[in-house]
Amino acid sequence: MKEIELTSHFDNHPVLYRLIDSVNTADVTRISVEGLSGSSKAIVLASVFEKIQTTQLVIVPEKEDAAYLYNDLVSLIGEDPVFFFPSTYKRSVMYEQTEPANIVLRTEVLNHLASGKRKGIIITYPESVMEKVISRRNLKKNTFNVAKGDKLSLEFLEEMLHEYNFLRVDFVYEPGQYAIRGSIADVFSYSADLPYRIDFFGEEVDSIRTFNTDDQLSVSVQKQISVIPNIQDISIEQVTDSFTDFLPPSSVIWIEDTAFIKEKINNIFSLIADKEISGQVFGKKDLIMTGNRFIEECAKFRIAEFGKTGLFEAESRFTFHTEPQPVFNKNFELLSEKLLTNNLNGYITYIISESQSQIDRLKDIFSEINPEVHFNPLLINLHSGFSDHDLKISVLTDHQIFDRYHKFRIKGYFTRKESISVKELTGLNPGDYVVHIDHGIGKFGGLEKIEVNGKIQEAIKLVYRDNDILYVGIHSLHRISKYKGKDNSEPKIYKLGSGAWQKLKLSTKKRVKDIAKDLIQLYAKRLASP
Repeated sequence: MKEIELTSHFDNHPVLYRLIDSVNTADVTRISVEGLSGSSKAIVLASVFEKIQTTQLVIVPEKEDAAYLYNDLVSLIGEDPVFFFPSTYKRSVMYEQTEPANIVLRTEVLNHLASGKRKGIIITYPESVMEKVISRRNLKKNTFNVAKGDKLSLEFLEEMLHEYNFLRVDFVYEPGQYAIRGSIADVFSYSADLPYRIDFFGEEVDSIRTFNTDDQLSVSVQKQISVIPNIQDISIEQVTDSFTDFLPPSSVIWIEDTAFIKEKINNIFSLIADKEISGQVFGKKDLIMTGNRFIEECAKFRIAEFGKTGLFEAESRFTFHTEPQPVFNKNFELLSEKLLTNNLNGYITYIISESQSQIDRLKDIFSEINPEVHFNPLLINLHSGFSDHDLKISVLTDHQIFDRYHKFRIKGYFTRKESISVKELTGLNPGDYVVHIDHGIGKFGGLEKIEVNGKIQEAIKLVYRDNDILYVGIHSLHRISKYKGKDNSEPKIYKLGSGAWQKLKLSTKKRVKDIAKDLIQLYAKRLASP
């Protein structure tokens, strides 16, 4: 766990250290944990995970809560050991619409577990775990491993990808695609959230790198990779196992409100069964399991229940004394009273935020209301505040104080950028306007093959005034963005090398600075006003 002032308090927590001892004891198979509020759940899970060298699976009732818990754990222990295991579907198995990003995340988790790696913490929810998965044997059969130095031909690789139902395209931008240009093969496997670039030297793998689909730039060097097809396209006969069959025997399963989760899965299963009887869906019931069966599968492992509706008879019980962050509704007088009361009662108050400017804003507000108000600022991302009465600490989040929506971020979810993406590039038509950061607005002239240092490469053709031509290499996509005009009027196109674009950029920067100065003066006047 990251060493920060807040988490160091939990090193000597009177309940936590006993909980860690109990989880570490193989003889104790049923544990009950009570009294956890807000992000204290994440801190406790992160503390246990740091001390227990095994896989931890955490199941919470709702997808959104699972996503926020995932974010909290990533903030506390880093991204590498934390996994999010979503449902295959955008909404639910009932609506059938699959989500490629979700399939990638699911496959990544299964591949991690199948590789024999023991350390990891996986966050999930009922709609996900009720889906049956491909068996370990069939996953291995549908996995093609490639390592640097392997004797492998491009022809054989393409043959394998064709067998895996991968689609050949000019440039990859989503899972299940591959592209071949000269001695380079780009492959977007369903086992990772970035595609791989495999460089061949004759019939030997010379190098493997991940790269960004938006700008085609390399991200990291890889020694070995696994190429896995869309496991949701595998035949129903091969999708028979429970997700828990992938867990090592030493794993610990944390379940929040077990009885509710069991009932929720049973209800979804019943709805699917009714839809199949009425002919609204077909074959979905074979891909999911009942809540009863899933809980039976979980019962084979050590279980730690938290929340209000447990199912198992606990052998050890642990009660934390926490409460959620109060609702202030942007009432800073009320907030300042809370902070003063905490100080009088011997509590340390932390206000956490991802933004230093928000911390500074709160300091300015308190300096006007009551200069005696004190708090400890922390720059970290946690979802929900709490008070721990055993440790005498109070944790408040800035988004709850200001009553703002707090957005979660999941690794691997494809994000939108201003630079043009390969997917957008393939949708452009000759004559469409694009903007090059150095040369300004030009017309898209299509993709062309050009010779660079004796090698044939793909390039984007941009046409400027007087039919000036600029070729932009596919590795420089980050320098191009799609033109966004305020109306349908045609933009002005300048001649290459004229310097007009640079003058326009400089004058625009000057105008932006002038506006910023005016705003600063305006806010200074407001602050000075009674």
